[in-house]
This record gives sequence, C-alpha cells and structure tokens, in this order.
Amino acid sequence: MSLERLETATRMSRIVKHNGTIYLCGQVCKDAEQGITEQTSSMLEKVDALLAQAGSDREHILSATIYVKDMSYFTEMNAVWDAWVPEGHAPARACVAAKMAREALLVEISVVAAEKVA
Repeated sequence: MSLERLETATRMSRIVKHNGTIYLCGQVCKDAEQGITEQTSSMLEKVDALLAQAGSDREHILSATIYVKDMSYFTEMNAVWDAWVPEGHAPARACVAAKMAREALLVEISVVAAEKVA
C-alpha cells in the first residue's frame, strides 16, 4: 500500500495519494469578491494546479462534488464547468446547495482523480 500526503497542515492535507488515486481537499476561488463565473474559473484553475502537482490532470478525474451557495448559480457554474471538462472525460459528479465557510464564497469543489500512468 502506498500513501502520500502533500501540503499537510494541522487540519488537512491539500493532496492525498493512495495506490494511484488522488484526493484533493475542497477548493474555493482565489478572490471571493467576484461573481460565480469568476469564482468557478478560479477554483478550477486551482484544481488544475493541484492535479499537475500530484501527477494527474482533468482527463483523469474520477469524481467531483460541487457545492454551490445557492442553486440560482447552477446554470452559470455549469457553463464554466462544461467548458473546462475535456470532451469525453466527464467524471461522476454531484452538485448540492450548501452553506459556505465564508459568506462571500459561492462555490467549492472536492475532486478524486487517478494518477496518470507514465
């Protein structure tokens, strides 16, 4: 069994790798003062960076759980998501309305991906 934790702090690790599977902690945007489109784009940029650091990419995402502050943002969030997910590589996905950790946050994502095989 292999287990690796990256960017570990007291409360969590940003990345956990276990037997070729990559788990990312919940990701939010860089600037919570922006709207849902910008927050979603920024959040997904962070996912791209973490996946690259862990040896994966968006084509290897197995599942994603998206939390939105209010389902009124669903259509706008999905427009960004749909443009970001490579055609033919849509992961299993759930999207739920949830109370955010900070009032200004509109969206958060948790991702599980497979490691790329060299």
